Amino acid sequence: MRDDFDAAFEALPLVAILRGIRPDEVVPVGAALVEAGFRLIEVPLNSPDPLVSIERLARSVPAGVMVGAGTVLSEKSVRDVKAAGGRLIVMPHADVAVIRATKDEGMACVPGVATVTEAFAALAAGADALKLFPAELITPTVLKAMRAVLPPDLRLLPVGGVTPASMAAYRSAGAAGFGLGGALYQTGFDAVAVGERARGFVAAWRTKT
Repeated sequence: MRDDFDAAFEALPLVAILRGIRPDEVVPVGAALVEAGFRLIEVPLNSPDPLVSIERLARSVPAGVMVGAGTVLSEKSVRDVKAAGGRLIVMPHADVAVIRATKDEGMACVPGVATVTEAFAALAAGADALKLFPAELITPTVLKAMRAVLPPDLRLLPVGGVTPASMAAYRSAGAAGFGLGGALYQTGFDAVAVGERARGFVAAWRTKT
């Protein structure tokens, strides 16, 4: 599973966060994201019927796309997501028990951290990358300071309030990718709207800083 995550991340290190999406919307929205180049897609578990959405999305996307869940708070949820066909677990926190459960299930895990202490604990538990959350508090200056003491090959993804315009400063400070929420998808956005926003993010990522 680590190889699959690495390949998806290398293709495009942007995680689409579909908070609030409904099962009847998820397949066309997922197709729009894949067409734009996305290979990492999460459905937060505080969305309507999230496991149904994950199951439908996992069935519909190409093999190289990793579908999973965000806002995963328990070991049971990890197992539920796997049963629905998810292969990626994204967390808002760094609960080492949930990280270890994810790795025991053979899934990729991106826990959320806000401090260097949390980052090292998450890495020791087996995290594949780290979500810097909330990015509104972890500015590029803070990220640069964290990067100075964390392993140089560690993948750090700011999440929270990220827009195409804000990506360059974080990349210069050491971000390896991003989690994209409200600026990419909000409840009520259709596939056309999401596709347009997705292409904007992809273009911003591929612009050299």
